[in-house]
Amino acid sequence: MQPVTIDCSGKNCPQPVIMTKDALEQGKHTLEVIVDNEASRENVIRFARSRNCEVSVTERDNGCWILLIQGDAQTGEQSREFSAEEYPCDLPSSKGLVYVISSSSMGRGSDELGWALLQTYIQTIKDVEPLPSTILFYNSGVKLVAEESGALEALRTLQQQGVEILVCGTCLDFFKLSSAMQVGQISNMYDIMSSVNSAARVVSPF
Repeated sequence: MQPVTIDCSGKNCPQPVIMTKDALEQGKHTLEVIVDNEASRENVIRFARSRNCEVSVTERDNGCWILLIQGDAQTGEQSREFSAEEYPCDLPSSKGLVYVISSSSMGRGSDELGWALLQTYIQTIKDVEPLPSTILFYNSGVKLVAEESGALEALRTLQQQGVEILVCGTCLDFFKLSSAMQVGQISNMYDIMSSVNSAARVVSPF
């Protein structure tokens, strides 16, 4: 189905959320919402997910984001209470939930089993609410973003849903994986510490 484009450029919250809500309630199940500020991006994503829609995010060079929102026939019929006050213009200072992957093995005993468990762990993140705002990879955890990892498809999906994936550049160099990196963005210790310090909650499988 061809998406319906809703251009929210220049509009502040909660207007982009209201425009998205109205379109869904009018039976438009596939939307392409254009926003030009982070608050609108995060609020529209949060609203769409609250209506059980799938959301993928594409950033344009002009500072805008395209949010592809896909619902179904039941989406517009949901009568869940809506309050515009839940979608303010100011972004919260907290990053929310941050996942830390600092090893290539989950648990102790068998590294082979731990590697398999960790890939399954990452594949399951998308099925558990809330989604993290950021996933940090450092030390041998950076192996999960490399070519041989079975978690790549899951990580790409999370990234399309707006999850920030930060990968330690020093760690990639150490394990000679810089050219093998497939998903995420290379980061540094300052960004890693900033993400952890601003997180409302940090989760690690280790």
